[in-house]
Amino acid sequence: MIEIESRELADIPVLHAYPVGQKDTPLPCVIFYHGFTSSSLVYSYFAVALAQAGLRVIMPDAPDHGSRFSSDEARRLNQFWQILLQSMQEFTTLRAAIAEENWLLDDRLAVGGASMGAMTALGITARHPTVKCTASMMGSGYFTSLARSLFPPLIPETAAQQNEFNNIIAPLAEWEATNHLEQLGDRPLLLWHGLDDDVVPADESLRLQQALSEMGRDKLLTCSWQPGVRHRITPEALDAAVTFFRQHL
Repeated sequence: MIEIESRELADIPVLHAYPVGQKDTPLPCVIFYHGFTSSSLVYSYFAVALAQAGLRVIMPDAPDHGSRFSSDEARRLNQFWQILLQSMQEFTTLRAAIAEENWLLDDRLAVGGASMGAMTALGITARHPTVKCTASMMGSGYFTSLARSLFPPLIPETAAQQNEFNNIIAPLAEWEATNHLEQLGDRPLLLWHGLDDDVVPADESLRLQQALSEMGRDKLLTCSWQPGVRHRITPEALDAAVTFFRQHL
């Protein structure tokens, strides 16, 4: 059995799940990030499944999502990459708050996510060596190139607009896989993707697999590709994530 609560952690609304009676017991912990236009509540089945596996789970609402949503849908649709960046930046504060609560067992902290959340998890892993393992479900680590086709912040038609686009995307470069393949390859990493994904192409995960393989950094890499699946989490994907974290965290 498990328990689950809504609360704030470091002034960020989160879902907090854990095995029953172990709220204040140090446990291995997963911070799991949801997808774009969704919320921690919608993705709470990950929290349930991982807590049932004996883990503590923290699921933050991304900026302008869930209880942080401004109710301006049109504005949010143009803020995908800014929201991603802020989510990655908030990791340091969340990690410190978790440690302050004495919730971590032996510093065993992992990250995972789906879609935008998977991008968040990959970016965090690239920059934070304390992360023990990472699960990326239908994500990408190649932000600056994907931003030209997936929820671009604007469509540049003038030189000034191109400069604005570049200024929005530039900060993402220091978080992306291109510059951190060694860091992404030195810990257990799960890449799961539906091969018919119609939002974040499966080629994004395949590209990362190939890059790690070419560098000889794929010894700790687990890949799971599901034919015929578009942009959604399947029962098999959930099982793969739970199995991965139970094994490596």
